[in-house]
Parts: sequence; structure tokens; C-alpha cells
Amino acid sequence: MTAVADTLLNTLEHCDMVEIDGLHAFEFSLDEDDNLHIECMDGRAAKHWEFTPAQIQAATFDPTLQSWVITGSSGEHRLVCTKAFGGGDDEDDEHEDA
Repeated sequence: MTAVADTLLNTLEHCDMVEIDGLHAFEFSLDEDDNLHIECMDGRAAKHWEFTPAQIQAATFDPTLQSWVITGSSGEHRLVCTKAFGGGDDEDDEHEDA
């Protein structure tokens, strides 16, 4: 969940996964100039988006849908930024109890 006071730039710097317009990005990065690059596959078609720092700064958070609305050269897009989660190795814990 993202706090409303956060900026999209701050959220991107601390998230592990990005979804854009319902597509899960396999690659996203901020370059040295803070341009955002997002790549994903839509079926067999590779898609790529690039957003400037000004576009990132102008993005707004939609608390109802828990997503960011950003406008780029190809129109308005919805970004969902999430943290990754993983399972711990519970096997060791079970052996300690035995």
C-alpha cells in the first residue's frame, strides 16, 4: 500500500514490481537522469514505455484503486507499485522443534 504523501519517484525507488495498465513489467528502471523505463510483454508483443522526471513528478495517486496515474507521450497510464514477498525456509524451524 502506498501512502498518499509519497511521490511516485520515491515509491519507484522502494518497490520491487510494477504493473502498467494491467500488464506485469518484467523490467523497470530509473536511469541516471531519473527517466523511468518500463518493459513488458503483451502476448507476443514487447511493449516499452518511457516517462520523464516531469511526468513522474506530475503523477497522481488514486487511493481508491491504490495506483498511480501518469500521463506520457502515449496517453494516460495506471501504475501499481508493489513490494516483493517471499517464503521463508520453514523446514529448519520444524526440525528445531523435534
